[in-house]
Amino acid sequence: MSSSRKKIALSIGKEVPPTENYMSEPGTEIFGSLVFTDAVQKQYLSKDVYKKLRATTIKGEPLDPSIADQVAQGMKEWALSHGASHYTHWFIPLTGLGAEKHDSFLEYTPDGGAIAEFSGKTLVKGEPDASSFPSGGTRSTFEARGYTAWDPTSSAFIQKEVNGATLTIPTAFVSYTEEALDFKTPLLRSVESLSTQALRLLRLFGNKTAKHVFTNMGPEQEYFLIDRKYYELRPDLIAGGRTLFGAPPYRGQELEDHYFGSIRERILAYMMDLDRELWRLGILSKTRHNEVAPAQFEMAPLYEKSSIAADHNMIVMELMRKVALRHGLVCLLHEKPFAGINGNGKHNNWSMGTDEGENLLEPGNTPHANAQFLAFLVAIISAVDKYAELLRIAISGAGNDHRLGANEAPPAIISIFLGEQLQDIINQLEKGPASSSKSGGTMQLGVSTLPPLPKDATDRNRTSPFAFTGNKFEFRAVGSSAAIYWPNAVLNTIVAESIDRIATKLEKGGGDINKTLATVLQEEIKEHKRVLFNGNGYAADWHAEAQKRGLPNLKTTVDALKAMPKKEYKEVFAKYKVLNEKEYDAREEIMWERYVKVTNIEAGATVDIARNQILPAVLAYQSKLAQTIVATQAVSKTGQKGQITLLDEVAKGASELYEAAEALDGLIESANGGSSLHQIAASFKDSVIPAMLKVREIADWLETVVDDELWPLPKYREMLFQY
Repeated sequence: MSSSRKKIALSIGKEVPPTENYMSEPGTEIFGSLVFTDAVQKQYLSKDVYKKLRATTIKGEPLDPSIADQVAQGMKEWALSHGASHYTHWFIPLTGLGAEKHDSFLEYTPDGGAIAEFSGKTLVKGEPDASSFPSGGTRSTFEARGYTAWDPTSSAFIQKEVNGATLTIPTAFVSYTEEALDFKTPLLRSVESLSTQALRLLRLFGNKTAKHVFTNMGPEQEYFLIDRKYYELRPDLIAGGRTLFGAPPYRGQELEDHYFGSIRERILAYMMDLDRELWRLGILSKTRHNEVAPAQFEMAPLYEKSSIAADHNMIVMELMRKVALRHGLVCLLHEKPFAGINGNGKHNNWSMGTDEGENLLEPGNTPHANAQFLAFLVAIISAVDKYAELLRIAISGAGNDHRLGANEAPPAIISIFLGEQLQDIINQLEKGPASSSKSGGTMQLGVSTLPPLPKDATDRNRTSPFAFTGNKFEFRAVGSSAAIYWPNAVLNTIVAESIDRIATKLEKGGGDINKTLATVLQEEIKEHKRVLFNGNGYAADWHAEAQKRGLPNLKTTVDALKAMPKKEYKEVFAKYKVLNEKEYDAREEIMWERYVKVTNIEAGATVDIARNQILPAVLAYQSKLAQTIVATQAVSKTGQKGQITLLDEVAKGASELYEAAEALDGLIESANGGSSLHQIAASFKDSVIPAMLKVREIADWLETVVDDELWPLPKYREMLFQY
């Protein structure tokens, strides 16, 4: 082991992580303490203003502009009580990362002093530079004006730092010409569109009192933690968040002993600090555990309205990174930080509910007789089948390409798992009205002291990209680093279209709605049942079967994005006023750009590390071998066949590594000379990425034979097991 790596190994675990007295402040006492919550609003706002703001945040009613000044005043006083000196409009531009510009509350007074000011005008609207964020051509570089718009449905909160605090106001971000330049605006629009269509369907089933339908979501977040000192010796992790080199360790995850295993003290200290940071911000971090891969973990929250859950997930990812650094760790959110072991996903649990608290995906004890549930279920099945390519586009990205289809992630083929109970009901509906539902019963464990357990009516399927899990769907294919606004905006939009289509058929049917419904559901099931699959999504025969069924298998981001310009996809977003054509085209261009930029960075890093770190280490070992052979031959008559063979193999490996790196460098230059983004991206996929893998293959073999003391990069066995 090299001296730098050995020094790290000896120092790991000796840090004393920052902690607090968890017993003195229970979670119930600190929960939401840094959020402008309902209780805080009651304290700082007049009764009339509180009621009007509440009508917007809870019931979805339009915001009354007249209350902005009083809300701003109350928000400012509350923030100052927490030591805040600045405020920021926090938004999610099309980089997929949080953005914020901090402004001080202080303003001049006539006598040359200063006073803390914050007006309703300032609360409602901000003006960051719109030309410096990705816009997909909606903004020219000389057109700088953009606006942030206060989102009152997502509570303001305090960012606490060592030296102060900042009032943080969640906002949307739009251009001067009114195009959405962020991820949140389309999500908010999609929720409104789905609500409109879902209410039509509810009215047909006799619900006359619900005023809004919301989508709810709970994103499980997977992540890796490695020691920060190892991270700082890995330029590939620094540049792109994943290892571009690394031989498989002799022990990986094959023992299956990490999943749900005992959590190491250092990691548990991190998790406890993270939980409390999240609780203070009103994020109910509910579950923490070891994941399947070594050094991999998961955090799961409770469900919330989609736009709030999306905001909270952005905060979760940011705090995961910040808190890790305090503990001498680095949090890796890339979809595939380490080759050969499980990658990171973000399981997007999604459902629909009314403002009266009814979950529209709750089947009840007799789902076959629950006509309303069946109508919404079939609408979702139809949407996923009809717009499978759009869902695949929504989860596309260079990082997720390395994960989808691997042994822990669903395949790129979009399909739906319903389980035995619902699949049986769907089969019945295809032939006529459903008359029965399979029940789960109870499990007898064969031990007198253990109670019988109620058994669910269906198992779960971890290989399905879109699985029903009791009273919600789990969209498992979303990547861990993704800003989940976009996948959910797509999902909401296509479900809105499907509900619209079914509601229209029912409205035109007239007469007995149950009879009309049976006919409509039968038609929809016959047309879209091909997307239903309860089997093993990893199996090779499923890929063959999916092809027979005509299901798209878009294996890479480049394959998926080629489908994005289709007229029907643009039209569905325009029809439901989620994205106009200009906004939609902008997102397409940005996704192409991002794929090219990410792969270009990774390819360049591959060449650099191979040339400047790995090759010098190999040559040093080659020289050491040669010197050893010469020195040995001078004093010994014993044959040197083995040593000479090793020297020849290392020398050959060095030559092959040099040539592969040179070839990769040339392919990068050639790819970047393409005439369009599409052509450049295709060149990276078809030529550059295979060349990167060739460089890696040679380097990873050399890692297994070169003297461990000379190898410059921390190895998998160190990063994954020493933390």
